[in-house]
Amino acid sequence: MSLILTEELARRIEQSEIELLESRLTGVQKIEGNPMGVEIKKFGDATAFYVKNIPGPSFNNVKGMSGNNLNEIDGILDFYHERGIPANLEITPAHCSAELFKLLSERGYFQRGFRTALYGSLSDDFTLSEAQDISIREFEYDEFAIFGQIYTKGFNMPASLSEFAAQNNQVLHQNKQWTFYLASVKGEPAGIGVLFEKDGIATLAASATIPEYRNKGVHSALIEKRLQYALQNHCHMIVGQTAYGSGSLRNMERAGMKIAYTKAIWTKL
Repeated sequence: MSLILTEELARRIEQSEIELLESRLTGVQKIEGNPMGVEIKKFGDATAFYVKNIPGPSFNNVKGMSGNNLNEIDGILDFYHERGIPANLEITPAHCSAELFKLLSERGYFQRGFRTALYGSLSDDFTLSEAQDISIREFEYDEFAIFGQIYTKGFNMPASLSEFAAQNNQVLHQNKQWTFYLASVKGEPAGIGVLFEKDGIATLAASATIPEYRNKGVHSALIEKRLQYALQNHCHMIVGQTAYGSGSLRNMERAGMKIAYTKAIWTKL
């Protein structure tokens, strides 16, 4: 049965994003000495995430910001200002208000981009297609050096961050909510895919393909594999997010997912 988007469902999709990032960063925070410098702080409906040693907006952002929490704005902006970076706020159509946008503008913030969230129902009629020359299996605990190499190459990150990417995901390997997949093309490591599950909702947490193996069906095969696993684990819904109009978005749509909303990304002018 197809899921019809409602405001309540949109809020649940957003909450699943918050739960995913909170689970991930709580795991990283528990590494002895908290070497990444992870902080998570609640501001009303919003959750502020900060990772000192992983720069950029992927892990340093605010999710769940609501027009009902205008009195929390200054506290959120101060939280990031005190740590030497601008706030990055993700605002969904279900949570926005003219007053919220006006206040952010008055504080010197502007909308710099969009990000799209997708969703779909999981039904028993789903079947895994045969991807020629592509094999997919779960990562073993001692294989995360390979994960880090693919992750940094796939996201065009410096190779020096490979060890960090490996460690920050390996710490989640024993967590039953997380599953990590390795895709190989003719026996050669080509891509990775991650799945997070909670309360019957499965999230396509991350996926990356080495540039030389793109356009060979690796990303689509990893989506299908995670959909199949989520169905076997009795999840009722799949969600994911990606850049608007991207190849990843098209692959999710081909797998039967639908656009839930496109959220606004706000940052310091």
